[in-house]
Amino acid sequence: MSQSSRTSPAAQKNRTDWAAFTAAEPGLARTVEERFAAHTHHVLATLRRDGSPRTTGLEVRFLNGELWLGMMPGSLKALDLRRDPRFALQANPGEGTSMGGGDVRISGRAIEVEDAATKSRYVKEVEPPEPFHLFRTELTEVVRTYVEDDEYLVLQVWKPGEPLRTVKRT
Repeated sequence: MSQSSRTSPAAQKNRTDWAAFTAAEPGLARTVEERFAAHTHHVLATLRRDGSPRTTGLEVRFLNGELWLGMMPGSLKALDLRRDPRFALQANPGEGTSMGGGDVRISGRAIEVEDAATKSRYVKEVEPPEPFHLFRTELTEVVRTYVEDDEYLVLQVWKPGEPLRTVKRT
């Protein structure tokens, strides 16, 4: 049974691509993209066969309304995602304690792209080493955490079909 056939219709309704997130929350989407653009390598969390987490480095691309994950052929993270598409992606916080723009995380499902035309368009834009695995993402959550006025810890949480939720803590 495929992962998508195990997912309830309600859960499928509450997923979206990067373009839909950008349309819903353009300011937060811009901030998230800027945080990812600040550094090349980020941290991807996948699930191993036994259910334990695996974290690995990864480069990401925001292109044509999608968040793309590219991986070397046969990499463990690609094999993890083929088996269980759930992932969490953490932007590289950078050196030291400065995290301009805050800490950002994206969770969702990674769907491997098998379509040759789609992969060909990606290759023209990115020029990755070939062969490679390519995954498009369906978002289930985007979170930004930052400090405001040196006084408040602010969490912004977005989920498909829900308004942006902001929580301030002292």
